[in-house]
Amino acid sequence: MRDGRTLWAGGALAAGLLALAACAPVQPPRAPAPMAAPPPAPVASAASQALSARYAAVQARLLDNGLLRTDGGGEDTPFTDAMLARAFLSVAFFEEFSGGEITGQRNAIPLQRWNGPIRVSLQIGASVPPDQAAADRVMVSSYLARLSRLTGLPITLNASNPNFFIHIGSLEERAALGPKIAAEMPGLTDSQLAAATHMPDSAYCQVLSQSDGDSPIYTRAAAVIPAEHPLLLMQTCLHEELAQALGLPNDSNIARPSIFNDDQEFALLTRMDELMLRILYSPDLRPGMTAEEARPVVESLATRLMDGQT
Repeated sequence: MRDGRTLWAGGALAAGLLALAACAPVQPPRAPAPMAAPPPAPVASAASQALSARYAAVQARLLDNGLLRTDGGGEDTPFTDAMLARAFLSVAFFEEFSGGEITGQRNAIPLQRWNGPIRVSLQIGASVPPDQAAADRVMVSSYLARLSRLTGLPITLNASNPNFFIHIGSLEERAALGPKIAAEMPGLTDSQLAAATHMPDSAYCQVLSQSDGDSPIYTRAAAVIPAEHPLLLMQTCLHEELAQALGLPNDSNIARPSIFNDDQEFALLTRMDELMLRILYSPDLRPGMTAEEARPVVESLATRLMDGQT
């Protein structure tokens, strides 16, 4: 409810202005103030433009070869509960890292996952045009909501006390991320930082997950994605890297239809991938289990999921 004294004061002021207007000459209207010029559009460096062209060519070549499918799998990629269980065991219990360094070999690991809310900070470099940055935010927010539904974890874009950091930036912006990522992910080695800030030509994006000490429970993660990617490769990076950071770290040719496969047949999270995430976050499994300990539980979960019982 408005305050009566305020209304009264406004009325007295209006009456005074009317009296003044009756005896004052009419002034011509003022010209509107000039509009501020919009900030200049970011200009990509020659190296960044060359990288954009290379990524565009990669995407075109993969599409021409029938890869980067977005259908999630179909009649040509049927799978059974046994195939789902084998794929999960191959993707969740192995990684190509040892001591935090890439080895190129499969190393057995225990089951790893998050056990609490994931608060995502999305940091997009100034090199990205505002309309594209806004579209990227919508895309990331939508995918996080999907991952939240599949895992049961609260996963949100939240700049307050984040524990998952996504960086999208140009070649030069990524090269300058070292100090920031080191602060976000304490304890990374120089080579781990370099893999994120100066990723090799063979890598399209990078994600790093951390736990406290030897705990199998993740507490922090950071993903770095080149802004030079065309749309579908950008989506591919987001889908795979974020899902991997939840606890599916390995790529395996056993997994099909899946984004966790080096053949790049699929660009986006598939039906099999969704089921693997549901298995990963089932209360029937616990972080730290070995593959052999988890196998009978995984096989049972796969059968129930394929039968629509859970």
